[in-house]
Amino acid sequence: MDTGNLTWVLVSGALVLFMTPGLAFFYGGMVRSKNVLNMLMMNFWCVLVVPILWVLVGYSLSFSGSGTWLGNFDKAFGRGFDFAGSMEPAVMIFLATFAAITPALISGAVADRMRFAAWAVFVPIWSLLVYVPVTYWVFAPNGFLKDRGSLDFAGGTAIHVNAGIAALAVILVLGKRKGWPTEGAPPHSMPLVMLGTGILWFGWFGFNAGSELAADGVAVQAFINTFLAAAAGGLFWALTERIRDGHFTNLGVASGIVAGLVGITPACGFVTTLSSIAIGAIAGIVCAFAVGLKTKLGYDDALDVIGVHLVGGLVGSILIGFFADPAALGYEAGTGVNPETGLLMAEQGLFFGGGAGLLVEQLLANVMAMVYSFVVTFVIIKVLDATMKIRVSHDVEAEGLDLNEHAETAYNMSERAMGRTN
Repeated sequence: MDTGNLTWVLVSGALVLFMTPGLAFFYGGMVRSKNVLNMLMMNFWCVLVVPILWVLVGYSLSFSGSGTWLGNFDKAFGRGFDFAGSMEPAVMIFLATFAAITPALISGAVADRMRFAAWAVFVPIWSLLVYVPVTYWVFAPNGFLKDRGSLDFAGGTAIHVNAGIAALAVILVLGKRKGWPTEGAPPHSMPLVMLGTGILWFGWFGFNAGSELAADGVAVQAFINTFLAAAAGGLFWALTERIRDGHFTNLGVASGIVAGLVGITPACGFVTTLSSIAIGAIAGIVCAFAVGLKTKLGYDDALDVIGVHLVGGLVGSILIGFFADPAALGYEAGTGVNPETGLLMAEQGLFFGGGAGLLVEQLLANVMAMVYSFVVTFVIIKVLDATMKIRVSHDVEAEGLDLNEHAETAYNMSERAMGRTN
């Protein structure tokens, strides 16, 4: 157990944990002021529930055993860990932070109208029935998608595509917000959105570079790629807005940064610096147009989870098939083997002399993940709707979820008004 690697994994875990409050601020600033506390609670609920579930059974089902489709209970309830001589306990808790933020991504799509009690039940069920199996397929040594040769360095398929398509399934059952799309609902606090964006960008270094699970050259490359892709995503989303709409907006920059981060997540350890800029730019442009699909197709994705996370994750994952360059990252050209670590990487992308095999595997992995996630999520949310009702009443929606669901308000408007008059 190398102490430098151990330290990096633990620090990265703390960075990824910080991302969930960052996401809460990012989403919280985008909703109406009467629903901001509800959005914060939806995100924090994931940190309260999912890591405990992960330690009890989630990690074991995701990474132990030798099955093709799912792990076993060998590491359940915290058993079987060597704290003195193994990195595994650190890796396990590091991955708990990934498990926590994944369902939190879905919260942005259901903003302003989902009962919190339904959300509280949905999160652990979805984590076990959807997140755990997809994670096993993509990341476990014997998972069938990983075994076939698909690549996902830090969670493009398993996290962003998975959560994005699940969000679509949920909102199709949940329905549209009252008055949408004719009544606009602009962000109530852009400073909160920008603060959340900064926290997400900061924490994403642990998300991506930490996924190497070692303080080595690949982690450095992933760190650099994360930085540059985010910058390119924000820049090219802003330029797209300027050309299309005539304005540079803070919301566009924030959304573009996140799109760039999402896009580079699956690819960050497999591509070079210049490729990361290209991936971030492409993700920024594509997602800038993708967020408009909801009004054309009629699904009410309140905070653009589908347009940014599903589409951005797909863009980054599929572009691996074009930009993957193992030789540039210390892997032997032609063999895909790192001579220092012995790690295996699939063939090079199309732009670097490879064939179409890797691209086909990337497409297959994402299609499999989307079909499974959508179907199972749809069943989960339909059962919850039939048994406990998932949507608030129109009166509650009009008055706000903060007061009705949590008996709190984010802003004491009467005192602020009195302060101005006095």
